[in-house]
Amino acid sequence: MPDEKQSYYKNNRLKQMRAFCEVVRCGSITLAAQKLFLSQPSVTLQIQAMERELGVTVFERRGPVLKLTPDGEALYTLAKPLVEGIDSLQENFAAHNDKLDSGELKIGAGESTILYILPEAVRRFVSAYPRIQLKIHNETGRDGLKMLRDDEIDLVVGSMLDVPDDITYQPVVTFDPALIVPLDHPLASHPNVTLEEISKYGLILPPRHLSTWRMVKYVFQQHNLTFTVTLEAGGWEVIKKYVELGMGISIVTDICLTGTEKLVRIPLNQHFPQRGYGLVLRKGRFLSPQARRFVEILKEVYGLETMPTELTVQA
Repeated sequence: MPDEKQSYYKNNRLKQMRAFCEVVRCGSITLAAQKLFLSQPSVTLQIQAMERELGVTVFERRGPVLKLTPDGEALYTLAKPLVEGIDSLQENFAAHNDKLDSGELKIGAGESTILYILPEAVRRFVSAYPRIQLKIHNETGRDGLKMLRDDEIDLVVGSMLDVPDDITYQPVVTFDPALIVPLDHPLASHPNVTLEEISKYGLILPPRHLSTWRMVKYVFQQHNLTFTVTLEAGGWEVIKKYVELGMGISIVTDICLTGTEKLVRIPLNQHFPQRGYGLVLRKGRFLSPQARRFVEILKEVYGLETMPTELTVQA
């Protein structure tokens, strides 16, 4: 009988912790109840029972707004990896025995990354694990980070200039900066073009909230120069097409250049740094076996021998 009580107690504790973690993640008891397929009163009762048993208050209740107390923050830090570990136990065990044949993997990436960085890694992953549902979200910048922080995606693959304190970034591959101009452009015959020469012509750049714009702005400011943007366009393929049509010039990463474009490529290594693309993860996130395997495949594609431990275990 004591064993039955102990088992029942532990089972309830796991349910309580799962409900607590889901409420924190969703920011709402109602949304958490929907995610857990429970009624709102059931979730509320589980959290209240947990608070009584531990002798703590985990939320400051101010109407509909829930805010973690210091005890709640400490408990969430301890409980989250435990709940995630238990919930993914079956998948981890299957991965340990090289039988990873279920589950899903959600990746965030910008258009250029999806087009130029991921194809071979995705091809190998899908070929090796056809029963795993792979979802690639075309999100980058602030939107991608928000999805990562909200646990809506497992990881982001992309480029980062500034790395927030709660994020881990590991470069995987680097590419060179280049100026692209139409075939008949005055700069087409200048192999050593200067920033001052570039500043005389209108630029076509990705939207200003993306890192390319900030990098261009920073470099020109460092040389006390200004530049004019005549067109904002999303995606390197669109930008290349508009440059070919003579609508402007652009500063790109040569990841997007195949050599078949009807334009002139001029190296800009003397003015701009190389651009890195890599893995973006939230510190403290427990990577699923599917995500870990994808990281390994991405490493294989680009010939990396090692990856930092933050990418495979909880930070």
